[in-house]
Amino acid sequence: MKDTDWIASALEEYERPLTRYAIHILGDVERAKEVVQDTFLKLCRQDHSRLRDHLAQWLYSVCRNRALDVLRKEKRMTGLSDAHLNLPAHGPGISLAMEREEQVSDVMNILNTLPSNQQEVIRLKFQGELSYLQISQITNLSVSNVGFLIHTGLKTIREKSQSGQTQRRAK
Repeated sequence: MKDTDWIASALEEYERPLTRYAIHILGDVERAKEVVQDTFLKLCRQDHSRLRDHLAQWLYSVCRNRALDVLRKEKRMTGLSDAHLNLPAHGPGISLAMEREEQVSDVMNILNTLPSNQQEVIRLKFQGELSYLQISQITNLSVSNVGFLIHTGLKTIREKSQSGQTQRRAK
């Protein structure tokens, strides 16, 4: 595979998830896009044979470090605002889509209340589709700590989500 084909393939597969991840860290779409662009520019200077087996974790690590550098430079931290959903404009599926949007919004609101380390590992796991080992290497946490944080965060989300649904039904 030519270097340009490899980079194009990586760009196609990882640009959107990396952008969502960077938005979470930076809280701003434009700055996130710049960080992801910087990440891929750095990828262009790498030997793809050395990254083949761990490309995802390399990309997420570089993206994370670059985003944190931007935050340090600007000395401010913010969180992700809302989940991005593709919802139909009209039709029979609109009520289901609206219900799903409400559920996702509830989960995202609960996620945003979790400690930042839990938020990060959950986003890497479910938005980035990374393994515990990859998350461990990106965040410099042990694999068991990653597992604990994900388990604890998901348990909290589940409990708060169920209690929120019960409250809505009671109204």
